Amino acid sequence: MSSVHKDTIAYFSMEIGLRTDVPTYSGGLGILAGDSIRAAADLGLPMCAVTLLYRKGYFTQKLDEHGRQTEVPTEWSPESVLQPMEPRISVPVEGRNVFVRAFCMHIHGVGGHRVPVYFLDTDMESNSEEDRQITHNLYGGDARHRIKQETILGIGGRRMLRAIGHDVTVFHMNEGHASFLTVELLSEYICRVGRDAIDYDALSYVRPRCVFTTHTPIEAGHDRFAIEEVRRIVGDHPVFHRPDIYGEDGILNTTRLAMNLSKYSNGVAKKHGEVSRAMFPGYKIDSITNGVHAGTWASPAMRRLFDEHIPDWRRSNSELRAVLGIAPEKVWAAHQEAKRALMDRVHADSGVEMDPDVLTLGFARRVTAYKRTDLLLSDPERLASIARNIGPVQIVYAGKAHPHDGIGKSMIERVYASIGAMREHVRIAFLPNYNIELGAILTSGADVWVNLPEPPLEASGTSGMKAALNGVPSLSTADGWWIEGMIENVTGWTIGAEARIGQSRDHAADKELVYAKLEQTVVPMYYRDRARFISMMQHSIALNGSYFTTQRMMRDYALRAYFG
Repeated sequence: MSSVHKDTIAYFSMEIGLRTDVPTYSGGLGILAGDSIRAAADLGLPMCAVTLLYRKGYFTQKLDEHGRQTEVPTEWSPESVLQPMEPRISVPVEGRNVFVRAFCMHIHGVGGHRVPVYFLDTDMESNSEEDRQITHNLYGGDARHRIKQETILGIGGRRMLRAIGHDVTVFHMNEGHASFLTVELLSEYICRVGRDAIDYDALSYVRPRCVFTTHTPIEAGHDRFAIEEVRRIVGDHPVFHRPDIYGEDGILNTTRLAMNLSKYSNGVAKKHGEVSRAMFPGYKIDSITNGVHAGTWASPAMRRLFDEHIPDWRRSNSELRAVLGIAPEKVWAAHQEAKRALMDRVHADSGVEMDPDVLTLGFARRVTAYKRTDLLLSDPERLASIARNIGPVQIVYAGKAHPHDGIGKSMIERVYASIGAMREHVRIAFLPNYNIELGAILTSGADVWVNLPEPPLEASGTSGMKAALNGVPSLSTADGWWIEGMIENVTGWTIGAEARIGQSRDHAADKELVYAKLEQTVVPMYYRDRARFISMMQHSIALNGSYFTTQRMMRDYALRAYFG
């Protein structure tokens, strides 16, 4: 065992996105986890992180000429980019021992502080072929496979940290996938005191050590497993005979298990906290609004501009408000450099030639029904009329649909159909295989970031925060983080009013509002009042880019959750 790392905060997440060449993430949850770890390193927090090593990644997206998505495994070599660790631990799965090793990547902060990230791997010769595949794919397989993965993350992750030598004082469960961590903590207490029951003292041992964050405002996003299947796979633990702790009689709800055994629970935006409290009445659920890591998501051109005029912005993101004092032409020049990079990427990936002088709308995120990817294209004649009569428009799309999400896949096909149908009026491109690298190019190179989720189904959303950091205003429905960041005609434009919980959305009305906003405000301002548009760019950075950061977010976690 190595030397003890004292007073550690351990961050558990099913996915962590750090680099494009380490494809252990699928989207927003994983990328947020990576940004959180970077901010912890910048702030000097005594943190480590635990996730799984997905040797086949999430998937590499292939799109044919009609936009039909197919998925292939992602080829990469963990051994070439991650450091192997010596400890080996075992986790009981279906009554047999599954052996687990770890690989490590250190994340370096601006002041030199390091945060280790541990990737757990079951692909070892000492395991059966079936067990070697437990950690192969992110979000693959059936409920049985998911229980196995979550067992390795929660129980195996805790055991691995002990083997490495981390003296953990706070465990942060990022979503319910990590909730079996609490089972291992209960086991530690039971073994130490020699009892078999989960009593008040056992709960008092676990709860002060645990923090939980939920990221989803929809029921389907909370894992539910038949308790008999959980007992068969994880073991007949005393807590699995306590439906008041694990969720409901006969069904384990990972979110309820985590919240019942945590001192602090939170949603990821103010609205999401409200929605979560309505979903789980009786629970105390706070809210800490998400952010993005400024040093990672600012484009190279913007980083140079900030370095020249706001030299301490990486250590203190709030100083970005000083961008209001930078000459507007310098901000515009930095943006145009990022935009040209996007135009080059569009041509390379899709063959579509785009004009850097044309208003460019960006839309990139997970493709699923509530995010309404194709709403912007639902009235092609109206969109063509705006482009002809007000000013030309071009649109860049990207995003993956889950392999089993037929609706999401059909939305990509509809975007592809629009590419051909609207070619003479509006240039449209859909870029394949959305990842960290492409996300950075898109959020910095678009002129306006479009976000049209059906409220109140967006927990937070972070792509608009990345755009704001780069001076790209948002055109968005009032949902998620945008409710807190929207100042009309200052940081962007809002579609409709904030939704009440349970209120159905009028898609046709939202479509009309989108086109009206483009026709009457966005497109005219871009072409006829460039000075005002650039002022909005600067205010997007000064007001939203400086605040919606993981630096501010992790300070909130430290004060209110970890040490509060």
